[in-house]
Amino acid sequence: MSLHIDILGTRRDRLGECPLWDHREQALYWIDSKARLVRRLRGEALHEYDEWATPSDVGSIALTKSGRLVLSLEDGFHILDLQTGATRRLAEVQHAGPSMRLNDGRTDRQGRFVAGSLVVGRHDPDGGYYRLERDGTATKLFDGIALANATCFSPDGRSLYHADSFSDEVSVVDYDTVTGAVGPRRSLFNTRAQGSAPDGTTVDADGNLWVALVQAGKLGCYTPQGQLLRLVDVPTPFPTCPCFGGPELDVLYVTSISNSGNLLKTDHPDAGAVFAIHGLGVRGLPEVLFDDEAIA
Repeated sequence: MSLHIDILGTRRDRLGECPLWDHREQALYWIDSKARLVRRLRGEALHEYDEWATPSDVGSIALTKSGRLVLSLEDGFHILDLQTGATRRLAEVQHAGPSMRLNDGRTDRQGRFVAGSLVVGRHDPDGGYYRLERDGTATKLFDGIALANATCFSPDGRSLYHADSFSDEVSVVDYDTVTGAVGPRRSLFNTRAQGSAPDGTTVDADGNLWVALVQAGKLGCYTPQGQLLRLVDVPTPFPTCPCFGGPELDVLYVTSISNSGNLLKTDHPDAGAVFAIHGLGVRGLPEVLFDDEAIA
């Protein structure tokens, strides 16, 4: 099967991020962070559209066992009832500095949600990574981050990949799957040679990392040791985050930016679209569901 790329629908995001494929309902969820929306496409050919408002800029989302969504917002972790549209905060995050919010996140293999924070309008590394536990409390994992991105886990769950996009470095920490303890950060690879800082990232079934090279209009596939395997051009200036989906988990969905509200802005007609990349010859893994059974 040859590589081809489709555009889903006619809607365009300001700052599209965090696509997630829900294998239970064969639906694609994602967010427009600046429009403060959660979006969903489902049904035959993904033609049925729904959206939900969020109380503040939303950095990432997680699917849950109950069918709700976890949100990473400005002040911490919230939960969204898709039936009523109501949100409520589960755990507050106390940021170390002003003008900060939670950003990129991913559920670990044990059903806990891990998200990093960002600073707005400066490069100070006042941010960190936090984990929403299954009982609804939050644990700080580590700090020293200015713009958290590339958050994902190895297939065995023992490696937490992440990036501070201002450094161009994708890093990893050892992750204890039982206790959730993390080891020291170590750099894996630098994406500047590909013309971009790293943005959102997912892993495929072989454990390779698919990184959105937001400033280069490309996706890069890297081994867990940091070797570049391939580059894929995306037909928009600013791709932000990939996820694998589709019935066979062999479609790579990619969100993008039209106007981030900061440095990234373009009038390209397809900017802000969600793209479906077919024919990569690669499969992903089912999205892990946040275990919210103990949360009312």
